[in-house]
Amino acid sequence: MNNNDFNDVVLGRNSIRRYDATVKISKEEMDTILTKATKAPSAVNLQPWRMVVVSSEEGKNRLRPFVGSNVLQNDTSSAMIVIFGDLKCYEYAEEIYNEAVASGKMPEEVKEKQLSFIVPMYQGMSTSKMKDTVNIDASLMAMQLMLIARSHGYDTNAIGGYKKEGLAEAFELDASRYLPVLIISIGKADEAGYESVRLSTDTVVKYV
Repeated sequence: MNNNDFNDVVLGRNSIRRYDATVKISKEEMDTILTKATKAPSAVNLQPWRMVVVSSEEGKNRLRPFVGSNVLQNDTSSAMIVIFGDLKCYEYAEEIYNEAVASGKMPEEVKEKQLSFIVPMYQGMSTSKMKDTVNIDASLMAMQLMLIARSHGYDTNAIGGYKKEGLAEAFELDASRYLPVLIISIGKADEAGYESVRLSTDTVVKYV
């Protein structure tokens, strides 16, 4: 059952490391969750996130050498969602903008103007700048994914402590193009998780 209580979705989220291993998320529901997650914003709408949903025993065995101390999540979750950033996301610019025109969301002349500016700009970015860009965009999507998961009755854990070297190749991806960003475990919680505290807005916010 979907949870439409926004405050509960946001304020009740905790990082979960142990899941009910008997609960599996169907491909249909996972597709729904990920479709909602990819409504997240991205720079010039290039949507550079790419995901590998690891749910099979074979897939989890392949992922295991990369997860470090996060074996419990790997073993008990319904899936481990490995999020990559596509360093050549601009190759999809024309497809994205053509669809925007076809669906009546963008005039043709705006599309042409945007493409003539955006594609050369992205092609000319340094590797460092491109990595920063796709890391930010993919992280925005990852946060949205975790909240959408809660709205579907599941919990998650954002995993940043994992081995990045060789991860793309392990899932038949081009390591020069696909940058590992995060791994999100998802499933039905089998523990309450630890509640945590946050710094006050007086500490982290400045009004000018």
